[in-house]
Amino acid sequence: MKNFLLVDGKGHLFGRLASLCAKEVLNGRKVVILRSDKIEISGRYKKNKFKMLSKFKKRTNTNPKHGPFHFQNPSRILWKGIRGMLPHKIKKGTNALKRLRIYEGVPLAFSKMKKVIVPAALRVLKLSPSRKFSLLGEIAHEIGWSNKPLLDQLDEKMQVINRKFFLQKKKKKKKCFL
Repeated sequence: MKNFLLVDGKGHLFGRLASLCAKEVLNGRKVVILRSDKIEISGRYKKNKFKMLSKFKKRTNTNPKHGPFHFQNPSRILWKGIRGMLPHKIKKGTNALKRLRIYEGVPLAFSKMKKVIVPAALRVLKLSPSRKFSLLGEIAHEIGWSNKPLLDQLDEKMQVINRKFFLQKKKKKKKCFL
């Protein structure tokens, strides 16, 4: 578990988190990013949405099946952003990409593990309070990602479970002091 880094993506800025994860992956650490749909992008929502839409429309005229391929789900959008920061065409870069895992939401396998936040990528610390930002999941939903309602529902269930756990932990703590 020494080489394993479990990052909670909520509240992090897209580019800053991507660059730090790319560096960690190149250095040989395995990186898992959770809640990629809650990653934030600096700038107005409309600007970011139209930037993604313009990128999404680009394709090959002769045969669109030949690419370029643009992804709709947040985990793949982040994956492609990190891939752009790696030398993915050489063996070192492809091996680094194999050490990277990105998920929307929190899978059950990782729900009980301690998650890390990266202060150098947090929006609250790095972006001025007057600056606007948008969520990657909302933009992806506008582009065509269809799992947002399902993920929101699962997130609410996890919050209820976490709240119950916290209250039980609080009761145990009070009993210890008495």
